[in-house]
Amino acid sequence: MRRNITASVLMVLLFGACSSDTTSVVEVTSDTLIPDSPSSSEPMNGEPSDTAPMDGAGNEYSTENFPTPEYDWTECGPGLECAYMDVPLDYSDTNSDTISIFMTRHLALDRSERIGTLLVNPGGPGFGGSYLAERAENIFSTDLLERFDIVGFDPRGTGRSEPAIDCIDDYDDYFAGGDITPDTEAERQEIIDTSERFTEICFEKNGDVLPHVGTNNVARDMDMIRRSLGEDEISYFGFSYGSELGSVWATMFPETVRAAVLDGATDPEADSLDGSLQQSKGFEQSISTFLARCSDDRSCAFHNDGDAEGAFDELMARMDENPIPTSPGRPDLTRGMALTAVAQAMYSSSYWDTLERALDDAQEGDGAGLLDLFDAYFQRRPDGSYGNELEAFLNILCADDPTRTTIEAADAEAARFTEIAPRFRPGTTGDYTCVFWPEAIDPRIAITGAGAGPIVVIGTTGDSATPLEGTRNMARVLEDGRLIVVTAEQHTGYTSDACAQRTADAYLIDLVVPDEETNC
Repeated sequence: MRRNITASVLMVLLFGACSSDTTSVVEVTSDTLIPDSPSSSEPMNGEPSDTAPMDGAGNEYSTENFPTPEYDWTECGPGLECAYMDVPLDYSDTNSDTISIFMTRHLALDRSERIGTLLVNPGGPGFGGSYLAERAENIFSTDLLERFDIVGFDPRGTGRSEPAIDCIDDYDDYFAGGDITPDTEAERQEIIDTSERFTEICFEKNGDVLPHVGTNNVARDMDMIRRSLGEDEISYFGFSYGSELGSVWATMFPETVRAAVLDGATDPEADSLDGSLQQSKGFEQSISTFLARCSDDRSCAFHNDGDAEGAFDELMARMDENPIPTSPGRPDLTRGMALTAVAQAMYSSSYWDTLERALDDAQEGDGAGLLDLFDAYFQRRPDGSYGNELEAFLNILCADDPTRTTIEAADAEAARFTEIAPRFRPGTTGDYTCVFWPEAIDPRIAITGAGAGPIVVIGTTGDSATPLEGTRNMARVLEDGRLIVVTAEQHTGYTSDACAQRTADAYLIDLVVPDEETNC
């Protein structure tokens, strides 16, 4: 999705950072042993080429032009191993410097029945995926844990991979301020200037890496992982944006796909604008569902005599004019911040009780509850620090996007968002996320999955981040996509639905291919 990073009415993250156990951040604790990462980058061995190297399927920048990475796994917890793997920064240059990808492997519990490796990714883009292996027993079924080595990796630029994208330290300066409905040219210019400054800082600190952090290169890194593990074919499970990564990988390296499951799949044919419009509509529908339930339930803390909708609209309008106090030392809560908090709660109906109470408190002039949800959205830690998920997310989006727009063109689209999502997207300025980014050198390829065989796609009926209509399109675009539909008000379905889990597991373990559409 896309977001206006300075106005803070965000087109919500593809990583469902707090939507379920599948997508919660794992902190590195003192008893987690992590191997030392390389202290310097060395050029890859190879001869320079005048043309982009190709693989057998005609893909640019093949991994076959580079030596198979070598590394040693180090024990880093019960049943866990960790390692750093060097890969080319630039796959178009056979003498490229290297970067280091951090990986964690959860060893198959039944070694005698081990099938192979299951690569996993939690989404984002921007989240490191190593924690999926660290927390594998809380995420994947026992059947999968017994039969697969589950390998999670932090995609280039993210998590503990090196170098990791690092732009800013204080998010409040960039994401908590600004008026999403600026009344003066000075207020509008402040939004533009902040967006431009963010991009400038990112390139000042990470300029050598940013052009190469796109999805295509992460898919190439996945193939390097496969090669290093000595597996001709490998299996994959991706959540949210991880579905986009998995489908790109399956398109680029179809002959290496044993099986792939894509949960909470994005629309592969939606450009940046269409994708944002789809997601805005999805979040608008989820907010409407939440408010309608609250109006019908007298126990809802935000019931407001059966008119939660009207109370919500009045509260948002009031905050637009007069932000409300939050916590000591933190910004007052603006309408944009409040809507970001609401978006955080829309990832799963399990958060709706929390949102009800936070909205009720806000009516009384206390914005601390909504600030907590706002902070959860940005993965703010108790000490006030942040990871690099958001910084990586925004730059990966731009590295993937082949288009660049102007400030004026972006502003001209604002009315379309307000029309389809009047509660969620009332802002009058455009999305400037990639306006100041240079042209992408390796934009994401078109997704087909041709030659990869059956790929299972999971979608939920009430998914606001990756709406079901887009997930259906992923299944349609793939050469042999098989869709599982889960009835639920949340983002992704595998971890919460026994039917979806059984169907996906049977496919991954025994290659039992489900029907073209299965309703759970």
